Amino acid sequence: MSEMNEIKVFGKWPTDDVEIHDVGLRAYINLTPRYVPHTGGRHEHRRFMKSRVSIVERLINKLQNPGRNSGKKIKAMNIVRLAFEIIHLKTGKNPVQVLVNAIENAAPREETTRISYGGIVYHQAVDIAPMRRVDLALRFITEAARKASFSNQKTIEECLADELIAAANNETRSSAIMKKEEKERIAVSVR
Repeated sequence: MSEMNEIKVFGKWPTDDVEIHDVGLRAYINLTPRYVPHTGGRHEHRRFMKSRVSIVERLINKLQNPGRNSGKKIKAMNIVRLAFEIIHLKTGKNPVQVLVNAIENAAPREETTRISYGGIVYHQAVDIAPMRRVDLALRFITEAARKASFSNQKTIEECLADELIAAANNETRSSAIMKKEEKERIAVSVR
């Protein structure tokens, strides 16, 4: 495909060279580029269809809920676009690759579930399905960015960029990495 006809994320970043190292998540991280990351919820009524939605759009959708920004997709798209610009300026890397690395590092592998036998509740460690791992990683990243920007001079774009960079580098200062480690630590103690 020629340079003029290539579709890029936000018209700037290609997804051809983005690598997914975690084999379990490979089927659930969709890197199909779109001119505008807005499918309009067509995936919603069929099972496992959200795995066909671009990972950038799934990040945008996670930024919308809950609270004041729910339903403001253009605002969420602008936040992600500016955060990608900041990531590119700080690291010099493709922001889509940084996002994929952050999801791989922030996705927990094990959690606990409740099992009740005759009114007594036990907790048991279970493995997490790959789609839930991606969902939890996106949730951890967006919640950490939202919490970091609240009552702070830093904008949500800067906080999201910092969180993605820290999670991609697997740094313990990342709130998403801390939440993942806490979930896995609880699962190990219940085992």
